[in-house]
Amino acid sequence: MKLRYEVSGEDMSLAGKASGEVKRALGRLGVNPAAIKRTAVCMYEAEMNMVIHGGGGVAEAELSPDRVVVTMRDSGPGIPDLELAMQEGYSTAPEWIREMGFGAGMGLPNMKRNSDELRIDSAPGKGTTVTIMVKFDSSEGTGA
Repeated sequence: MKLRYEVSGEDMSLAGKASGEVKRALGRLGVNPAAIKRTAVCMYEAEMNMVIHGGGGVAEAELSPDRVVVTMRDSGPGIPDLELAMQEGYSTAPEWIREMGFGAGMGLPNMKRNSDELRIDSAPGKGTTVTIMVKFDSSEGTGA
């Protein structure tokens, strides 16, 4: 099963909509709650980064019986120093985002911690593609 969502970069009130939809779809398919939570955390963090830094983009989730692969693509400014961006607490979020309670520099580290595989392809001026894979235990099923 493949799911696809447009992520607005202009409306913070819509941030998290795509990750919420995937979370509900995984629940309807009977995926283990722990795997649903891990997927939702990863996807939400990536979605917030797309809204805050990337000007929005496209979120896709491909569900199979043993895993979900989430791909988040934006055409924003890219990440100039990925190693630095992966450090907990490092943030380039603007002050107004921080005032809303976001931008603490935990997004990428949380994605890494909650995924089985995380790939980030980014370059200045080229946008960012984040690919997240979360495996389901063999005792879990998706019905997909």
